[in-house]
Amino acid sequence: MIEAHDLIKDYGRNRAVNDVSFRIEGGDIVGLLGPNGSGKTTIMRMLTGFFAPTMGSCTIAGVDVQSDPREARRHIGYLPERVALYPDMTVRSYLNFAARVHGMSRGLRARVNETMELTGLTEMAKRHIGKLSKGYRQRVGIAQAIVHRPDVLILDEPTVGLDPRQIVEIRTLIRELAGHSTVLLSTHILPEVSITCRRVLIIDQGRLVAEDTAAGLTERTVGHGELLVRLVGPEEQILSVLGGLDGITSVEVVGRAPSDATSYRLLTAAETDVRTTVAQTAIDCGWGLQELTRNTMSLEDLFVRILEESSRGSG
Repeated sequence: MIEAHDLIKDYGRNRAVNDVSFRIEGGDIVGLLGPNGSGKTTIMRMLTGFFAPTMGSCTIAGVDVQSDPREARRHIGYLPERVALYPDMTVRSYLNFAARVHGMSRGLRARVNETMELTGLTEMAKRHIGKLSKGYRQRVGIAQAIVHRPDVLILDEPTVGLDPRQIVEIRTLIRELAGHSTVLLSTHILPEVSITCRRVLIIDQGRLVAEDTAAGLTERTVGHGELLVRLVGPEEQILSVLGGLDGITSVEVVGRAPSDATSYRLLTAAETDVRTTVAQTAIDCGWGLQELTRNTMSLEDLFVRILEESSRGSG
């Protein structure tokens, strides 16, 4: 449904997008994740036909965006990061206008009513857009993107600047829309992709550096070979004994408590679970075992690690 082939975008000597390729199947919901300035918005503008790529191509619903932009745009609903809303228009009149821009005439009133119902705007139909809260204005922006029932919905930072309640509402709405359209959304907020998306494309410095399912990304934060152990016992003995156990590659002290307990970080070989061995060793040696937990990497830590690995690889 969405295909990008070897996309490159140059601004003078600056390469904003560097050889990016991906494919998104119909009905999927995919997050384009990356830090600010990574090239996400540029990729979206090429997909929607607002920017021409320096090299490469992109297709929407089988239509080449460069060779037939008008036909491609018939299949696209686009929410830019700063959507152009007209504050003096009512919600209904604005959506009527947006529908006509997309070439709709027959059944327009019913379609606008259906769109307002889907986006939770029915009670705001006669309200001027300039008097709406930011959350409702964002809903209007999404409504104008879907009023013509596009096959593909492209959303650039759809929750930026919203309060926590509004973010939850917009995320729920996006998940509901995924049943009607293929959705690609960009964000620099990690929870956005883990909660909303099924698949993740990670962009950094204009390059596609990683691709995974949202579930796979979360799984990569668990069991990456690090344990936290808090023990009461002779520190030198603990360091020596634990460091000699099979599967443990290093042991270091990470904290000491007034209760004579000491916290240790244990790094283990990949895919090795030594928790039972560590617990039994503590019992055999007469140490007081107060805590034994697998240290779970946060999504933020994983994201930083992926970007660091990518940076080293490109260097």
